[in-house]
Amino acid sequence: MTITRHDLETGRIRKAIRECGIAPRLLSDQELEASIARVLAKHPRGHDVWVFGYGSLIWNPLFHYTQRRLATVHGYHRRYCLWSVIGRGTPDEPGMMLGLDRGGRCRGVAFRLEAARAEDELRLLWCREMVTGAYTPRWVHARDAGGPLNAIAFVVDRAHPWYAGKVPLSRIASAVAQGKGMIGSSADYLRQTCAELVAHGISDDHLFQVHEAVFGAAPKPKAL
Repeated sequence: MTITRHDLETGRIRKAIRECGIAPRLLSDQELEASIARVLAKHPRGHDVWVFGYGSLIWNPLFHYTQRRLATVHGYHRRYCLWSVIGRGTPDEPGMMLGLDRGGRCRGVAFRLEAARAEDELRLLWCREMVTGAYTPRWVHARDAGGPLNAIAFVVDRAHPWYAGKVPLSRIASAVAQGKGMIGSSADYLRQTCAELVAHGISDDHLFQVHEAVFGAAPKPKAL
């Protein structure tokens, strides 16, 4: 199963998470709106907004965008560092999800949201990424072929109960292989993310090592 735009617009995902009673705390509508307002307060009014995707946003963004570009963010790296006990795992057999953690750099995709529609599109994005509070939205400095740009990225919250920190490869692979939850499996998440990185000519040693440990072979990057 893959999350759809309709799931976010109707609140189906938030309702399902609320009813399962597992999440440590769900952000209210007011808290989500306040979070969006804080982020946009640091952005020039009337200007387009960039969003940086490093995982499922690359292959399933759901929001409407006018442009997408390969971009690199410095100061953060993509890593399996977040337990998934609802979406792609359970409390008894947790899966794992990617987070943008401190240090290094990350190659991903930047999406451009038209200024007139940005707030509405970000509201859907917040309903997807911020419901359980496992991430913190931040402006990050990215660079694409045309030069620097500022983008919103969802950085893992190290204080969150589901933050896993640095986990050995064998433990990550085990969790990814077994994890299945209300929106699908951790293995499918890994497969689709790696496939999209390969399609964009992006190499990621950590992800590809996990892919090899789970599926028996590492994906082969190819130049654009």
